[in-house]
Amino acid sequence: MNLRITFRLIAFAVGIGLMGLVILFETMRSQRQAQELRERLNQVDSESFRIADQFREYLRQLNSSMYRYGNGHDPAERDAFLKASHELDVWIDEQKPKLRTDQERALMQQIDAAYDDYLRAATEVQTKLQALGQQPATMSDYAGLRRESEHLFDLGQALVKAHYRSRADVISHAGETITELRILVLGSLGCLFVFGVALAFVVYRDMIAPLRLKLVESQALVERQEKLASLGLLAAAVAHEIRNPLTAIKAALFIQQKCFTPGSRELADVKIVEREILRLENVVNEFLQFARPVEPQLATINVDTSLREVRDLLTHQLAESNIELVCEPSPQLRVKADAAQLKQVLINLVQNAADAIGRDGVVKLRARRDRRRLANAEMDVVILEVADNGKGIPPEVQARLFDPFFTTKETGTGLGLSIAAGIIQRHGGALQYQTQVNRGTTFGIILPQEIE
Repeated sequence: MNLRITFRLIAFAVGIGLMGLVILFETMRSQRQAQELRERLNQVDSESFRIADQFREYLRQLNSSMYRYGNGHDPAERDAFLKASHELDVWIDEQKPKLRTDQERALMQQIDAAYDDYLRAATEVQTKLQALGQQPATMSDYAGLRRESEHLFDLGQALVKAHYRSRADVISHAGETITELRILVLGSLGCLFVFGVALAFVVYRDMIAPLRLKLVESQALVERQEKLASLGLLAAAVAHEIRNPLTAIKAALFIQQKCFTPGSRELADVKIVEREILRLENVVNEFLQFARPVEPQLATINVDTSLREVRDLLTHQLAESNIELVCEPSPQLRVKADAAQLKQVLINLVQNAADAIGRDGVVKLRARRDRRRLANAEMDVVILEVADNGKGIPPEVQARLFDPFFTTKETGTGLGLSIAAGIIQRHGGALQYQTQVNRGTTFGIILPQEIE
């Protein structure tokens, strides 16, 4: 796994971890807020009931004391009324700092003012009772006091309702908080899902997909190797069966040549048969070389020498098609190779270049040093190039260029490039090419450079 994939996986893992922490934090915060809201609701409920109960209790005591005093003119009842009125006055003052909303505070101010009116009405009742002496008071004497008492009671009920509205505000705030929490949690889960999908996509694209591709390529390579092995065995068997009759035919033909007069038609026919037999022998030899490749006998050689030998060997043959074979000046470069096998590969590449040109062209031989990756290591290499100005290689042919028995020539076997690639691979090198349609092709033999 390369560094880029590792960094992405770490970034996604950190993102998922952060999303999990956010969800955990918000869950804990929501629990804390729910507890606080629950406590506030309990407080509001208890305050509402406490205010209502206490206020009603104070009014009941005041009214009862006043009614008992009017009936019996007992000074103790008057003292009880005065004590209860003082306690209610103190209680009203104590409630003012505890109120939470403006409406509650305004109602408490009204209760305070109404209580003053109630005390004035109570004073007027006491004055009337004193004037009556021992006579009991009538209901009309309490009319003003009863009116002020009912007003106070209504204000007390309004204060309780204000407390309930405060409770409704708390519940509304709780609903808003829960909605925000729900949105945040859903958003976090959405982000977590997106991160998970992205992580799965990255893992699939950068890890699973390449592995699947390598697996498919490996299976294709195994199948190809199995086919090549089968073809090799078949080629060896066919070549063996053909070579023995060819040897007998060639021997018989050599004996028959002596029976014909030089320059006769019969001798010319025999020469044609002899050339075809030689061609068949070359085909059989190619089959055998593909089926049973010979291990190279490595020795340090000068690549310029190999290029010049190939030039000298093929110059006259290519000249018949007006193709010039040029060996460009190259630096003194050395490689460890089998000279005969390397020459065989170069000859094959030159002949392919000539076939690509047809007539009237140039084939160039050259060598240069470079730095390439071979055998999973970067090293100094020598590249022997065979370049032509022919037709180039079409894309549909490039895909099968090194496949055994694939050829575009009418008389070709399709083994030349396969054998050449195998020879170079056994040398620890590689065979590459660059081509442009109607511009030409350059084949390069890449071999490790031999340092003196």
